[in-house]
Amino acid sequence: MHMFLEYAATFLQSVGNYYGHGDQKFTPRISDTVLARLSFASDNTSKLYPKIAKALTSSQPSRLGYPDTCSQSWYYTGSPISADEVAAISKAMLERSIDCENTSIQKHDGQDGYTYDVLQASVESEACSDSFYTAGGHSVRIVRGDHSRELAQICDSLTNAQDAASNPAQRQYLAKLIESFQSGSMERYKEAQRLWIEDLHPSVEAILGFIEPYRDPYGVRAEFEGLVGIMNEEETGLLSTLVKHADHFIATLPWVDTSGNCHGKGPFELPKMDNRDFTSVYALAYCSTLIFPGINLPNYNDIRQQRGSKNIMISNAIDGGSMSSDSEAKYIHPHEQERFMNHRRQTYYLWVVFHELFGHGTGRFLEESEQNVFNFDINNPPINPLTDKPIESWYRPHQTWTGVFGDLATTVDECRAECVGAYLLSNRELREMCGFTGTSAITPSDLEYNLYLQLAVSGLRSLEKYSEDGQKWTQAHSRVSQSTTYFVIRNVNSSRPGTLRDVSNVTRQL
Repeated sequence: MHMFLEYAATFLQSVGNYYGHGDQKFTPRISDTVLARLSFASDNTSKLYPKIAKALTSSQPSRLGYPDTCSQSWYYTGSPISADEVAAISKAMLERSIDCENTSIQKHDGQDGYTYDVLQASVESEACSDSFYTAGGHSVRIVRGDHSRELAQICDSLTNAQDAASNPAQRQYLAKLIESFQSGSMERYKEAQRLWIEDLHPSVEAILGFIEPYRDPYGVRAEFEGLVGIMNEEETGLLSTLVKHADHFIATLPWVDTSGNCHGKGPFELPKMDNRDFTSVYALAYCSTLIFPGINLPNYNDIRQQRGSKNIMISNAIDGGSMSSDSEAKYIHPHEQERFMNHRRQTYYLWVVFHELFGHGTGRFLEESEQNVFNFDINNPPINPLTDKPIESWYRPHQTWTGVFGDLATTVDECRAECVGAYLLSNRELREMCGFTGTSAITPSDLEYNLYLQLAVSGLRSLEKYSEDGQKWTQAHSRVSQSTTYFVIRNVNSSRPGTLRDVSNVTRQL
């Protein structure tokens, strides 16, 4: 019974039988006979079990990804579809301003070639008669109404929730969410996001929609998730102070130019950070295959650059996650385990705070918003700090971060955030603002040293998320952990095992 409960808990946590962190399949560690016997607990389960038994206990497909003998994807169904086909269809959608986040692709064999249905999640159902894309005898059409029943129930609940909204911005936000889920319009969803970032320090925080694309092998189709949280006032006070002084610390990042010849912070940062809010909440409900300790939203570059973003720390996600067990201590030398355990919560918390606020919350996208309209001087383009030569590329009209970089986008973004967070953890003034001084119970050097240990542990644990069959990392954060850990370990002083020469120098190289 213990093994069944372990399987059931993992299934519920992952919202399915693939690990939320890593996308690898897990199966019950009990026999088919025992599972069949357990299924007789009710009439419903006894009827259901024969239909799912094979899929439940089979080791294949062993991972999520582009469909093949070893992989499957909720986003790509029907006849087998290749990565090149997905890329061509997705590119055609973006060129026609059709957002991919709330869609999946279903491929059909036909006498005259393949047809592809782009299934768009919406309450309203409709199949467009005209193909929006044809190539080589193949056609693609939009079919609205995917998950219609579920979204209708969500819209009914959101309509009722409007009566409990505490201000006009919240009511408008909920109304735009309803419009988006009914019509399938992601533009309406973006309008909801613009309203959401204006609702500062709400006592009840709510996030809902197609948000994170981690489970799409192409990296653009998003998982539906929801979060409702109650504000943690004590921690929110500290986070608000950090937002107020954020520009001062952004100016210390290595690529920032504050010389008299440069406007603001240079070409790669906005003149003034526009992080609207940083709230700590206790999650009442967090429905997602991945539970994050911190969030920076929205995930739309144009909104972030023009209107700003909001940050949220989920306090009980930290305390109820890896911080609640001593499983990580086994990677640490026995004589250091107690020190590691005593300092890791505070170190991890600050690292995540800096990761969200200064990692995801900074950076300026150099773009050509429409033909010959640039947000930088095209006749005197910025100098690439890695090559010392003028930049040669930028975002073209209608291009997006995920559209350009595909499945690499989330990895690059997370790597930047991890490194910025680690770099700023070496900033003495910033640490002191957070209450860590030479006389505090946990000193700045304790934080720096514990960060190094956590980086090393993260790198080791991320090996669990590498697919040997597919020769790839199955989770963006794990791919990042390997990179950051590699650079840190390279800088360990071999003459003094277990110490760092200078964490600030190490993190500069990250």
